[in-house]
Amino acid sequence: MSSELEKKVKRAREQLDAHVREIVAWHFNPETGCPFWLEYARSLKFDPRHAIKSYEDLKLLPHFEDEWLRGGPVRRWVPNAYSDRPIYIFETGGSTGVPKSRISIEDHKIDYEMFSQTLPEKCFPRGANWLMLGPSGPRRLRLAVEHLAQHRGGICFCVDLDPRWVIKLIKKGWMDHLKAYKDHVIDQGVTILKANHSIKCLFTTPKLLEALAERIDLKEAGITGIFSGGTEFTPQWYRFATEELLHGVYMTPTYGNTLMGLAASKPFVPEDNYKITYHAPQPRAVIEVVDFEDPEKLADYGQSGRVMLTTLTREFFLPRFLERDEGERERPIELYPWDGVSGVRPYRALASTVVEGVY
Repeated sequence: MSSELEKKVKRAREQLDAHVREIVAWHFNPETGCPFWLEYARSLKFDPRHAIKSYEDLKLLPHFEDEWLRGGPVRRWVPNAYSDRPIYIFETGGSTGVPKSRISIEDHKIDYEMFSQTLPEKCFPRGANWLMLGPSGPRRLRLAVEHLAQHRGGICFCVDLDPRWVIKLIKKGWMDHLKAYKDHVIDQGVTILKANHSIKCLFTTPKLLEALAERIDLKEAGITGIFSGGTEFTPQWYRFATEELLHGVYMTPTYGNTLMGLAASKPFVPEDNYKITYHAPQPRAVIEVVDFEDPEKLADYGQSGRVMLTTLTREFFLPRFLERDEGERERPIELYPWDGVSGVRPYRALASTVVEGVY
C-alpha cells in the first residue's frame, strides 16, 4: 500500500469512527432514537452513547438478528425525531413467511444520489431518460432508480416484475408459465424502447438484460449506459455480456439491498480480467468479510468469508448483520479507501434454501 493510500485509509477510518459516535448518540437518545433501540438499551449494562466511541466498539453490541425485522409494530423502527414525517416501508424476502421490513424517509434517495456521483457522464448523460426494468412492489428499487433518473434531470419509465411470483413458478416447476411471464415483461420493455422516448440509461437485472438484448439491439435503441446487479452478475457473465450482448454499451455492476443501500464497483481495468469488487458507501454503510467459523474475526485479504453489514444512518441503525452472502475480502483502493468484497455469491450454509437469480 502506498503512503498516500495509507493516509486515505487512516482518514476514512477516522471519519467512520466519528460517524459511528454520531449515529449511536442519535439512536440511543430518548429524544431522537427509535423505540426499538431505546428499549434494547435498557437490557444493556452500559450506555452505548458513552461506551461506543469507534467502529470497533460496535462489538459491544450483538449481531443484529434477522427476525427483528420480521413483523411489527413497524413504528418501533421510526426515530422519535422523525415521528411526524411521511414514512416509506420497504421489504426484502417474503417468498415464504413474513418478509423483513425496513422504514425509510430519505435514505433511498441519498443512497442513489451518492451512487450518481460514480456514474460517467458520457455514458449516463444528464437529462437523459431511463428505463427501470425489474422488481418494484414493496421493494425500494423502483423508487430509488426513479429518483436517480430525476436527480440527474431525466424521466424514468418503469416495467415491473414480481420476484415472489417467479420463485413460486420455479418451485412448482411451471417453466412454461415462467417463460410466458418473462416474455410479458420483456415485451413491455421492448415496446417502451421503440416508442421514441429518448431513453439512454437502463437499470435491469442480468437475466432480464440477457433476454432484452436477445430481442433488441440496445445500442441501436439508443442505450448508452446500463447498471445492473445481483449474485447472478459473475465475472463470467460480465465478460459474456460485454463481448456478446452490449456491442460497446457501457455497463457497471452494483451490489446492494434494502438494508444496505448501494455498493459501487471498482472501475473496470483489463488486468482485473472481469473480476468484480464492490465497496460499500462508507460511512453510511460498512461491509466486512468475516471468518465463516468466527464472525468476530476478519477473513484475510483474498480469502473467503461471510459478508457482514453495518448500516449507519439516522433513519436506520443495523449493526453487524450477517448477510446471506459470502465473498472474498479485497484491499482498499484510492477511490474507495476501505475494504471491498469480490465474488459475491449465496452463503454456502444457506445456499440450498435460497432461490437466487430469479429475475
